[in-house]
Amino acid sequence: MAVQISPSILSADFARLADEAAAVPNADWLHVDVMDNHFVPNLTLGLPVVEALLKATSLPIDCHLMITDPDRWAPPYAEAGAGSVTIHAEASSAPVRTLREIRSLGSRAGLALNPATAVEPYEDLIGEIDMLLLMTVEPGFGGQKFLDMVLPKIRRARALIERRGGEVWLQVDGGVSTETIERCAEAGADVFVAGNAVYGAGDRVAAVDALRSLASGAA
Repeated sequence: MAVQISPSILSADFARLADEAAAVPNADWLHVDVMDNHFVPNLTLGLPVVEALLKATSLPIDCHLMITDPDRWAPPYAEAGAGSVTIHAEASSAPVRTLREIRSLGSRAGLALNPATAVEPYEDLIGEIDMLLLMTVEPGFGGQKFLDMVLPKIRRARALIERRGGEVWLQVDGGVSTETIERCAEAGADVFVAGNAVYGAGDRVAAVDALRSLASGAA
């Protein structure tokens, strides 16, 4: 598995997003959490900010939509040029149609599951996605403590992906740091969202390198 690091701008300075994006040139993705204060109890940013970021960085944008009605709102993010668009299984009423539309517009399609959502009921959707995102905290806020209870689900998800075949990435998001990333990698994750662990560090480049090294050594 090729390790990928996706720093989350949820922990960045929103007044300086272009500069914050430029501070992680060695990252693989720039993770953007879109929250609507309905699906999760927080309000962050939306499509206009993503469109502005796409003009300000050469990093591909990894959009994580923590919103109600993603079936309506996900395609515009793909149309705007996001490299990856992830919807939540708990919020989508037509996930197959939406995932296929995201792909048809040129983006990678991701499906996210909250900590309490089992992965097994979504096995039949593996062929419709490019990435499975397992939340390792309750979605809505950065800086939360990593939930070790999700580690067995990461292992089950990796086994499911391998059983079904294909090249589906397994992403984890929430509480990922130098203290937790090795456990996630050992369990089978290969794409790591890190907010405070990167943007809370004095040297963001070194923070990304440290996370990548730890995950690569454990994978």
